[in-house]
Amino acid sequence: MNKKMDIKKMTINSILIAIGAILHQITPTIGLPMQPDLALAMLFIIIILNNDYKTTLISGIIIGVFTSLTTKFPGGQLPNIIDKVVTSNIIYFALLPLRNRFKDITKMAICLPIGTIISGLVFLLSAQFIVGLPSEFMALVKVVVIPAAIMNTIIGIILFKAVKVALKATKTTVKA
Repeated sequence: MNKKMDIKKMTINSILIAIGAILHQITPTIGLPMQPDLALAMLFIIIILNNDYKTTLISGIIIGVFTSLTTKFPGGQLPNIIDKVVTSNIIYFALLPLRNRFKDITKMAICLPIGTIISGLVFLLSAQFIVGLPSEFMALVKVVVIPAAIMNTIIGIILFKAVKVALKATKTTVKA
């Protein structure tokens, strides 16, 4: 890949990360001090568009840091970083056998609910270990993680389609 393509790819990914951070900041909480994680949806978009492990890992770390800065969960800073790094790795490697078998929209429809559930579980487990949880673990999974997975799936697919339209309109690609 040439330098011009590297800069274009980094710029697009930076914009997507920024959009994810902004969405994470402005998304309201649902019930408990937790919220749907639209930054996570943007992370999945980056993973699918790039098909590159280094980009996946770096994006997972950066989005983890941004979401830790904007978390509404008391003590959720470190759990946010842990869950984004773990989830980005799991999703990247889970998508490897699907790379050339399915369309990108199908991969998004698969990874959004599964990835959000993985992220939520990792977040809650790490939060429980690090700061403790105010409620029973499974109750939080039912009340927060499952609804967040449903919302992330719907909104994430809309975001993915919007990103694809924008990339097509500007005749831009990020894959090597």
